[in-house]
Amino acid sequence: MSNMKKIHIKKGDTVYVNAGNDKGKTGKVLEVIPSKDRAIVEGINMVSKHTKPNSQHPQGGIVKQEAGIHISNLQLLDPKSGAATRVGYKMDGEKKIRYAKKSGEEIK
Repeated sequence: MSNMKKIHIKKGDTVYVNAGNDKGKTGKVLEVIPSKDRAIVEGINMVSKHTKPNSQHPQGGIVKQEAGIHISNLQLLDPKSGAATRVGYKMDGEKKIRYAKKSGEEIK
């Protein structure tokens, strides 16, 4: 792991976008790409992709799909209040758990 940052979000998390064209929106993380420090979030950073005809799109044409967004522009949503929060880690016996810094609530 040379010069890779710690990624605080996981697939399935609900996140808040704090910068860029989609600032203020929230969405569910579909995929995290650690090598590029990016995440793909449902309905965020939509791009038009030109596709050739194939079995899924027999007509081909232009398809709207999500593009990656840098993880520095994403914040986890607090499970209690629904506000954007920072993520902390603490040990629960042998297990490392994530918690919301705002409310202290554990992130499932």
